[in-house]
Amino acid sequence: MQPQEFIQPYLKQNIPDVWPGDTVKVYQKIKEEGKERIQVFEGLVLARKHGKGVSATITVRRISQGVGVERVFPVHSPTIEKIEVAKQAKVRRAKLYYVRNAKQRKTNLKAKEFGVAVAPAAQEKTKEA
Repeated sequence: MQPQEFIQPYLKQNIPDVWPGDTVKVYQKIKEEGKERIQVFEGLVLARKHGKGVSATITVRRISQGVGVERVFPVHSPTIEKIEVAKQAKVRRAKLYYVRNAKQRKTNLKAKEFGVAVAPAAQEKTKEA
């Protein structure tokens, strides 16, 4: 048997393509005192490692109460409920570790076109002009 046959059942199918520069919401199952709840961690993807296999991870950073918090999420982990891409940015690096030390103005990332349709009213105004 090939290793792919063992790994295939553990790969999630509904994971979007996540790249450095994306702002994502990671929904994670948390067990506390016999109860289970979903916690959302929203932040900037700094790195994506280990390809698309079962060991793939993403590093997500956010600022919480003035302190930078980073978490590494195994993408195909059973505790990850879902991952949503909130925004995409155009970046020129594969790893955005410089964001850790950069000032706010240096971390302004340029937005990519991300599923944004022009409103019909805006199109009509341009035709009239």
